[in-house]
Amino acid sequence: MMTITYPVKNGLYVNMTNRCPCACTFCLRQKGEGVYGSNSLWLEREPTVAEVCESVDAWDPDLFSQLVFCGYGEPTERLEDLLAVARHVKETRDWTIRLNTNGLSDLINGESTAQKMKGLIDIASVSLNATNAEDYLRLVRPRFGLPSFEAMLRFAKEAAACLPQVVLTVVDGVTTKEEQQKAAEICRSVGATLRVRPLE
Repeated sequence: MMTITYPVKNGLYVNMTNRCPCACTFCLRQKGEGVYGSNSLWLEREPTVAEVCESVDAWDPDLFSQLVFCGYGEPTERLEDLLAVARHVKETRDWTIRLNTNGLSDLINGESTAQKMKGLIDIASVSLNATNAEDYLRLVRPRFGLPSFEAMLRFAKEAAACLPQVVLTVVDGVTTKEEQQKAAEICRSVGATLRVRPLE
C-alpha cells in the first residue's frame, strides 16, 4: 500500500511524487525508504488528486493544525494537482498549508508560479542550501544547472510578495556559521526568514 499521507508532529504530510530535478548530496531519500517512522515513501505510481484528497480526509482533522506538501520528491513537479489538493483542504479543514520546496517550480513548469499559490499556500519553505550559485550547483546538483540558484531566489522573492510567509532553509553541518550569516542577509533581501535545520 502506498504512503500518500503520513503524520509528523502537528502536521499531516503529503507525498504526491517521487520526481525531483535535484540530487542533493545530503538528501534523506538516499539513505532509506521513509522518514519519521513512515512506511516507504517510494510510490508505485503517482496518486490521483482524488486519491490524495481521500487519504487526507481519512485522518481526524483535530489531530493536525497544518498540511505539509513534502515527500520523496519535489511537490511542484505536480503543481496544478498540488493546488487542487490545497483548494480541497482549504474548503474542508481549518489548517495552515505549507509547501516544502526546492524553489525551482518556475524552471520545472516553464512559467512564473508563485502567484498561482496565492490564497492556497500559507507558508513556502524554500531550500536555500547555499549562498552562491557555484556552491548550490555542487550541493544540490540540479538538472537545470548554474541558473538554478538565481531562479530559486527569484521564486522566493515572488512568493514573499504574495504569500503570508516564506522561509529559506539551510542545513546545519552542510553550511558553516559564516555561510548561515550570509544566508540571513539573502533572506532579508528577498523578504523571507531563515531557518537553520539539523542534518538528518
